[in-house]
Amino acid sequence: MTLDWPNIDTVLLDMDGTLLDLEYDNTLWNHRLPERYAERNRLSHDAARELLFEHMRTNRARIEFYCLDHWARYTQLDILALSEELAHLIRYRPHAESFLAALGRIGKRLVMVTNAHRDSLAIKDKMTGVVARLHRAVSSHDFAVPKEHAEFWARLAELEPFDPARTLLIDDNADVLDSAAAYGIAYLRTIAQPDSARPPRATLRHPAIDSFEQVMP
Repeated sequence: MTLDWPNIDTVLLDMDGTLLDLEYDNTLWNHRLPERYAERNRLSHDAARELLFEHMRTNRARIEFYCLDHWARYTQLDILALSEELAHLIRYRPHAESFLAALGRIGKRLVMVTNAHRDSLAIKDKMTGVVARLHRAVSSHDFAVPKEHAEFWARLAELEPFDPARTLLIDDNADVLDSAAAYGIAYLRTIAQPDSARPPRATLRHPAIDSFEQVMP
């Protein structure tokens, strides 16, 4: 599980489910949003969940899936306000802060690569100060294409030049890791337990870490 740190220059880090606990996002999208959508449209909670989840399935791996503006238009709800209601759930995953500090001390280039909308990133940064711990924070909305697509990595390389053979990506999304592997990123890790309120995941396609302590330089 240890990494070849002398041969890694750039560390690309996902935000939700990687640096930050995914409980916040799962609570927002799987529970709070269906509750409010059911109330607004006089639906049962189950009916609201099914309508929303079907729309999510239709838009998975598209930028709309991650876009707060899209969901506000679709639901006619103030998604930003709902997001702020749950801000108390925003927190780092265990040892994420010490991991970032350790990488900074040995001179690694730290770049967040997230599919989160910029407004969501702002809320999370306000609660955690995560952006200040990095050299750059990139949202896929900057390119209008999510990380699941090859174009994202090409656009990222234009903005933030990196050598794929000397780059590490840590991300909890297997499709994103597949896309990064196809682009040539050599070092890939996923997160076994992105949501602390749920049990660790099994049968993962990429090498997984339980804690950042396992890959601490």
